[in-house]
Amino acid sequence: MAENTSVLTAQETFGDDPVTGVGLMADDARVAARTLARAPRAWKDRALHLMADRIESRRDVILEANARDLERGREAGTSAALLDRLKLDAARITGLADALRELAALPDPVGSVVRGQTLANGLRMRQVRVPMGVVGVIYEARPNVTVDIAGIAVKSGNAVLLRGGSAAFDSNRALVGVLRDALADAKLPVDCVQTVDDYGRDGANALMGARGKVDVLIPRGGRGLIQSVVTNATVPVIETGEGNVHVLVDASAPAEMATRLVVNSKTHRTSTCNSAETLLLHADAQETGKEVLAALDKAGVTLHVDDRAAALLPPGSDHLKATDEDWATEYLDMDMAVKVVDSLDAAIEHIRRYSTGHTEAIITNDLASAERFTAEVDSAAVMVNASTRFTDGGQLGLGAEIGISTQKMHARGPMGLEELTTTKWLVQGDGHVRP
Repeated sequence: MAENTSVLTAQETFGDDPVTGVGLMADDARVAARTLARAPRAWKDRALHLMADRIESRRDVILEANARDLERGREAGTSAALLDRLKLDAARITGLADALRELAALPDPVGSVVRGQTLANGLRMRQVRVPMGVVGVIYEARPNVTVDIAGIAVKSGNAVLLRGGSAAFDSNRALVGVLRDALADAKLPVDCVQTVDDYGRDGANALMGARGKVDVLIPRGGRGLIQSVVTNATVPVIETGEGNVHVLVDASAPAEMATRLVVNSKTHRTSTCNSAETLLLHADAQETGKEVLAALDKAGVTLHVDDRAAALLPPGSDHLKATDEDWATEYLDMDMAVKVVDSLDAAIEHIRRYSTGHTEAIITNDLASAERFTAEVDSAAVMVNASTRFTDGGQLGLGAEIGISTQKMHARGPMGLEELTTTKWLVQGDGHVRP
């Protein structure tokens, strides 16, 4: 890809055929990744600081590009939740730059020893962390992801091919241009960060089919996008994101804590995958349940309730009768399904049936209930007396994150630097032969 992305399109550089073009971009990424994999930490950290500085110094250019995306989205009738994910402002740009600087302060995972020993026969063995190589990421309407992923890739020694979607086309083009200029200033390969957005959906399809050229593919977005990638990709996929997140208010839950945590889990930022979507109320916590539901109603949440939860609502509340579909819905908006359960067993069974394996939380003063919940609920993150909004790489000390993995392979939960590495076995002998 050309160093200045504002001058040449991918088609002008690599040709009109998306399969050929993406393949050539992947080849360039492979060469760049080999160089980056050998870069010492000081070089990579300097690049991250330059990337952060460039984002702040080019703030006006980025905001102008983002404004064009937002205007296009409004004209197309894009939902408020999607527009919120798409929007950049001065504070969010500062947050992007800060996240890059936080990444620079974190330990470099590349070269760290996972385990090692000298065997009885004298062979010296080490298992060390190495970069994945070329990572493809497909996401939608999230320009912040462009920066997060580029930063994590640089720090972990990987090259990335990005498909950020048409909704954020101008924002992503501006951001990738800024990041590549910073890499050039740092004397690192600019092809560590490339975008296939110029090829549109055909570029995404080519990325999904680039087995042998792309080492791993990560989708980040709604259910439709994730399932499309999982179903159609021939490249190995790390499944992320979809969050039908539950909060259980246990019988012993303190009313003030329950109200505060449930409202934060639901309303803090509804468009994110760690926003709570279903509230389970223990039948023995009716008074606490009334306070929680009144607070949600006051906050403007539309409640989708079963018959028993309806009886706990304040008069005139904005609510709908829950259907089976509601228990499986990731609203990503100011809606929440509410069910009354008779026991901890019933709550865990409901979660097992409808959870997407992202995040679940219990609010309780009962240690036994907390221990059973954490032991028996099989999700990537399980919270006790904490908001579900803490399932986030930055909040959990990982710096920026590449996504929340809901699978059970090497990466599960928030994916930071280590999750973009694999391992290599190094074995050193003194002329050893196997008897």
